[in-house]
Amino acid sequence: MDQPDICHLLEALLFVADGPVQVDELAKAMECDQDTVLQAVQQLASRFQNTGLRITHEKTRVQMVTAPELAPWVERFLGIDTSGKLSAAALETLAIIAYRQPITRAQVEAVRGVNCDGVMRTLLAKNLITQVGRLEQAGRPLLFGTTFEFLQYFGIKSLDELPTLPELEDFSLPQPADEQQPGGDA
Repeated sequence: MDQPDICHLLEALLFVADGPVQVDELAKAMECDQDTVLQAVQQLASRFQNTGLRITHEKTRVQMVTAPELAPWVERFLGIDTSGKLSAAALETLAIIAYRQPITRAQVEAVRGVNCDGVMRTLLAKNLITQVGRLEQAGRPLLFGTTFEFLQYFGIKSLDELPTLPELEDFSLPQPADEQQPGGDA
Protein backbone atom coordinates (compact mmCIF):
# COMPACT_ATOMS: atom_id res chain seq x y z
CA MET A 1 0.00 0.00 0.00
CA ASP A 2 1.43 3.40 -0.89
CA GLN A 3 1.49 6.37 1.53
CA PRO A 4 -1.70 8.20 0.41
CA ASP A 5 -3.69 4.98 0.79
CA ILE A 6 -2.25 4.49 4.28
CA CYS A 7 -3.39 8.00 5.28
CA HIS A 8 -6.90 7.31 3.97
CA LEU A 9 -6.99 3.95 5.74
CA LEU A 10 -5.75 5.51 8.99
CA GLU A 11 -8.40 8.23 8.73
CA ALA A 12 -11.13 5.60 8.26
CA LEU A 13 -9.91 3.47 11.19
CA LEU A 14 -9.67 6.44 13.55
CA PHE A 15 -13.12 7.62 12.44
CA VAL A 16 -14.78 4.33 13.40
CA ALA A 17 -12.76 3.80 16.61
CA ASP A 18 -14.70 4.44 19.80
CA GLY A 19 -11.67 5.85 21.62
CA PRO A 20 -7.88 6.06 21.52
CA VAL A 21 -6.23 3.29 19.50
CA GLN A 22 -2.81 1.75 20.13
CA VAL A 23 -0.28 2.36 17.32
CA ASP A 24 0.59 -1.35 17.24
CA GLU A 25 -3.10 -2.22 16.74
CA LEU A 26 -3.27 0.23 13.83
CA ALA A 27 -0.08 -1.23 12.32
CA LYS A 28 -1.51 -4.74 12.54
CA ALA A 29 -4.84 -3.70 10.99
CA MET A 30 -3.10 -1.71 8.25
CA GLU A 31 -0.52 -4.47 7.65
CA CYS A 32 2.46 -2.16 8.00
CA ASP A 33 5.07 -1.25 10.60
CA GLN A 34 4.57 1.21 13.47
CA ASP A 35 6.91 3.81 11.94
CA THR A 36 4.72 3.93 8.84
CA VAL A 37 1.66 4.43 11.04
CA LEU A 38 3.38 7.24 12.95
CA GLN A 39 4.35 8.95 9.68
CA ALA A 40 0.74 8.70 8.50
CA VAL A 41 -0.43 10.10 11.88
CA GLN A 42 1.79 13.15 11.35
CA GLN A 43 0.55 13.65 7.79
CA LEU A 44 -3.08 13.30 8.84
CA ALA A 45 -2.55 15.70 11.76
CA SER A 46 -1.08 18.27 9.36
CA ARG A 47 -3.95 17.82 6.93
CA PHE A 48 -6.55 18.32 9.69
CA GLN A 49 -4.81 21.39 11.14
CA ASN A 50 -7.38 23.88 9.77
CA THR A 51 -10.48 21.70 9.88
CA GLY A 52 -13.06 20.77 12.48
CA LEU A 53 -11.13 17.60 13.33
CA ARG A 54 -7.77 16.98 14.97
CA ILE A 55 -5.52 13.98 15.49
CA THR A 56 -4.44 13.58 19.11
CA HIS A 57 -1.33 11.47 19.71
CA GLU A 58 -0.09 10.54 23.18
CA LYS A 59 2.75 8.05 23.59
CA THR A 60 1.46 4.93 21.83
CA ARG A 61 -2.19 5.94 21.36
CA VAL A 62 -3.90 7.95 18.62
CA GLN A 63 -7.41 9.37 18.36
CA MET A 64 -9.45 11.55 16.01
CA VAL A 65 -11.19 14.33 17.96
CA THR A 66 -13.07 17.54 17.25
CA ALA A 67 -11.22 20.84 17.22
CA PRO A 68 -11.15 22.30 20.75
CA GLU A 69 -12.20 25.75 19.58
CA LEU A 70 -15.49 24.23 18.36
CA ALA A 71 -16.28 22.65 21.74
CA PRO A 72 -19.14 25.02 22.71
CA TRP A 73 -21.09 24.15 19.55
CA VAL A 74 -20.37 20.43 19.80
CA GLU A 75 -21.39 20.42 23.49
CA ARG A 76 -24.64 22.29 22.70
CA PHE A 77 -25.40 19.90 19.82
CA LEU A 78 -24.78 16.84 22.02
CA GLY A 79 -26.56 18.35 25.04
CA ILE A 80 -23.46 18.15 27.23
CA ASP A 81 -23.59 20.11 30.49
CA THR A 82 -20.24 21.80 31.10
CA SER A 83 -21.09 23.32 34.46
CA GLY A 84 -18.79 20.79 36.17
CA LYS A 85 -15.67 22.94 35.93
CA LEU A 86 -12.55 21.98 37.86
CA SER A 87 -11.78 23.82 41.10
CA ALA A 88 -8.57 25.80 41.57
CA ALA A 89 -7.25 23.01 43.82
CA ALA A 90 -8.03 20.39 41.17
CA LEU A 91 -6.33 22.45 38.45
CA GLU A 92 -3.27 22.99 40.65
CA THR A 93 -3.02 19.28 41.47
CA LEU A 94 -3.56 18.35 37.83
CA ALA A 95 -0.79 20.74 36.73
CA ILE A 96 1.64 19.21 39.22
CA ILE A 97 0.81 15.71 37.98
CA ALA A 98 1.02 16.73 34.31
CA TYR A 99 4.46 18.30 34.65
CA ARG A 100 6.02 15.86 37.13
CA GLN A 101 4.48 12.49 36.13
CA PRO A 102 4.80 9.80 37.20
CA ILE A 103 4.34 11.14 40.71
CA THR A 104 3.02 9.84 44.03
CA ARG A 105 0.20 11.42 46.04
CA ALA A 106 2.71 12.20 48.82
CA GLN A 107 4.93 14.04 46.34
CA VAL A 108 1.95 16.08 45.08
CA GLU A 109 1.06 16.93 48.67
CA ALA A 110 4.67 17.95 49.37
CA VAL A 111 4.49 20.44 46.49
CA ARG A 112 1.00 21.74 47.35
CA GLY A 113 1.49 21.67 51.11
CA VAL A 114 -2.00 20.27 51.75
CA ASN A 115 -3.79 16.92 51.72
CA CYS A 116 -4.87 15.97 48.18
CA ASP A 117 -7.01 12.87 48.80
CA GLY A 118 -10.33 14.47 47.78
CA VAL A 119 -8.91 16.26 44.77
CA MET A 120 -7.13 13.11 43.58
CA ARG A 121 -10.40 11.14 43.89
CA THR A 122 -12.17 13.78 41.79
CA LEU A 123 -9.48 13.73 39.10
CA LEU A 124 -9.56 9.92 39.03
CA ALA A 125 -13.39 9.94 38.78
CA LYS A 126 -13.23 12.39 35.87
CA ASN A 127 -10.58 10.12 34.30
CA LEU A 128 -8.11 13.01 33.97
CA ILE A 129 -5.45 11.06 35.89
CA THR A 130 -4.78 7.36 36.31
CA GLN A 131 -2.57 5.01 38.27
CA VAL A 132 0.48 4.28 36.12
CA GLY A 133 2.44 2.02 38.44
CA ARG A 134 4.08 1.80 41.84
CA LEU A 135 7.23 3.40 43.20
CA GLU A 136 9.93 0.82 43.93
CA GLN A 137 10.45 1.63 47.61
CA ALA A 138 9.04 0.68 50.99
CA GLY A 139 5.26 0.75 50.94
CA ARG A 140 5.23 0.80 47.12
CA PRO A 141 3.13 3.99 46.80
CA LEU A 142 1.01 4.42 43.68
CA LEU A 143 2.31 6.55 40.84
CA PHE A 144 -0.09 8.79 38.92
CA GLY A 145 -0.03 10.28 35.43
CA THR A 146 -2.41 12.04 33.07
CA THR A 147 -4.77 10.29 30.67
CA PHE A 148 -5.89 10.71 27.08
CA GLU A 149 -9.00 12.42 28.46
CA PHE A 150 -6.68 15.01 30.04
CA LEU A 151 -5.45 15.89 26.54
CA GLN A 152 -9.02 16.11 25.26
CA TYR A 153 -10.19 18.21 28.22
CA PHE A 154 -7.50 20.82 27.57
CA GLY A 155 -7.66 20.55 23.77
CA ILE A 156 -4.03 19.57 23.25
CA LYS A 157 -2.62 16.87 21.00
CA SER A 158 0.21 15.70 23.26
CA LEU A 159 1.98 16.52 26.52
CA ASP A 160 4.65 18.23 24.42
CA GLU A 161 2.16 21.08 23.90
CA LEU A 162 2.11 21.96 27.60
CA PRO A 163 3.71 25.37 28.17
CA THR A 164 7.31 25.14 29.29
CA LEU A 165 8.04 26.19 32.82
CA PRO A 166 11.73 27.08 33.13
CA GLU A 167 11.52 27.27 36.91
CA LEU A 168 10.66 23.54 37.00
CA GLU A 169 13.84 22.49 35.22
CA ASP A 170 15.99 22.81 38.37
CA PHE A 171 13.19 21.88 40.76
CA SER A 172 13.47 18.66 42.72
CA LEU A 173 10.53 17.33 44.67
CA PRO A 174 10.82 17.46 48.44
CA GLN A 175 10.84 14.03 50.03
CA PRO A 176 7.89 13.32 52.37
CA ALA A 177 8.96 12.55 55.95
CA ASP A 178 8.49 8.78 55.53
CA GLU A 179 10.73 8.80 52.42
CA GLN A 180 13.66 10.85 53.81
CA GLN A 181 16.99 9.16 54.24
CA PRO A 182 17.86 8.07 57.80
CA GLY A 183 20.75 9.70 59.67
CA GLY A 184 19.67 13.34 59.24
CA ASP A 185 19.35 15.85 62.05
CA ALA A 186 16.29 15.29 64.18
